[in-house]
Amino acid sequence: MNVLVLGAGIIGTSTAWHLLERGHDVTVVDRQDAAARETSFANAAQISVSYCEPWANRQAPAKLLKWLLRKDAPLLFRPQWDWQQWRWGLQFLAQCHDAAFARNVGQLVALGRYSHAALKDLVRATGIEYQRLQRGIAHFYTDAQAFAEADEAARLMQSFGVARRVVGRDELLAIEPAFRAFGEHIVGGTYTPSDESGDARVFTEQLAQRCADRGARFLYGHDVDRLQQAGGAIEAVQVRERGTGVTRRLRADAVVVACGSYSAPLLRSVGVDLPIYPGKGYSATFRILEQARAPTVSLLDDSVKCAISRLGDELRVAGTIEVGGWDTRLDTPVARARCEMLARRIEEVFPGVCDTRSEAEGGNPRYWAGLRPATPTNIPYIGRTRVGRLWVNAGHGTLGWTHGAGSGKAMAALIDGERPDLAFGFLGFEAPRPELRHRTA
Repeated sequence: MNVLVLGAGIIGTSTAWHLLERGHDVTVVDRQDAAARETSFANAAQISVSYCEPWANRQAPAKLLKWLLRKDAPLLFRPQWDWQQWRWGLQFLAQCHDAAFARNVGQLVALGRYSHAALKDLVRATGIEYQRLQRGIAHFYTDAQAFAEADEAARLMQSFGVARRVVGRDELLAIEPAFRAFGEHIVGGTYTPSDESGDARVFTEQLAQRCADRGARFLYGHDVDRLQQAGGAIEAVQVRERGTGVTRRLRADAVVVACGSYSAPLLRSVGVDLPIYPGKGYSATFRILEQARAPTVSLLDDSVKCAISRLGDELRVAGTIEVGGWDTRLDTPVARARCEMLARRIEEVFPGVCDTRSEAEGGNPRYWAGLRPATPTNIPYIGRTRVGRLWVNAGHGTLGWTHGAGSGKAMAALIDGERPDLAFGFLGFEAPRPELRHRTA
């Protein structure tokens, strides 16, 4: 089968790899000049199967109101003249109750565990190196009330077979000694040893190269102009080369839309309306000055809702979501405030460990902002649309790296007419079977 994959991030590239594994001919189209140049470029670096809670929960509405005027708020809703944003917001609020939260967690954990196994298999098969650290993820708290609620979250994860456990401050400091300078502020945390971290961009770049070595064609620097439909199916995809403006029509037996946030408007052009909306996320990457004092366990900071991961001789801190349209600029007042917050937090938790100076102060911080393709439930859309030959693999929000390998593997299986054996509601297929929902680790 000839398959066309639109998007060369972790989702699209993983899809391409697994299609090649099944013997298909694959062409990948991306507007950038290489793989992983958008949402996969500088994310939090975590494979966080055990920390996949949806943004929508019973506390979210009150927090959103409280954070509305804070430029550095963990989750900031910035109203736009865009009815898609308001529709998404209303659907998000409809998920802010305990039953929906538990239901959504179940699917996210199922996909995460399936994906983590797929990633391990892929790494064994390819030998890709990407600053991988298999030291687990620790979630630390500085607020006693928030920590008191950690046990409930851990129990919910455990009900889905995840070994996430509550730990006291002393044990947390033993797990990650780099906390010692900040230890008096920590009240406790949770820890899952099975999670890991690594550079998503490096991994995706290397996987794309291996796909090319196996015969996949990558059309970088090409915009997708439109999906051409005839008789209820996709007849061709018109693409335009950015450098020359030359257009061409690509035909395929199947077309997979894996364009992150940009999947939604592309799909709507042929009548497929999915509630995927961009959530602008930020990251900062700092050079480590004190190697021995830098953390090696990947971390989640509950107070500012950011993730911290070691990538060789650098430290990546990423977090905050800004639901405010398609703007990726870093030079706005809100963007500057959010970047400054990330740098300030690293200096508070790990004082003197990294070079957090601004460029004006002589430093060289690497700030980044990207659009996370968010759904109201945080559950991605993976499966077939009602338009013939048109498939979708998008909407992964902040979990694209966590769910990437498995999403690609599942997509390839679905295209081949197979139903992956996990408790996940694939688009265009029957709902997950109840007996698959709770499984032990």
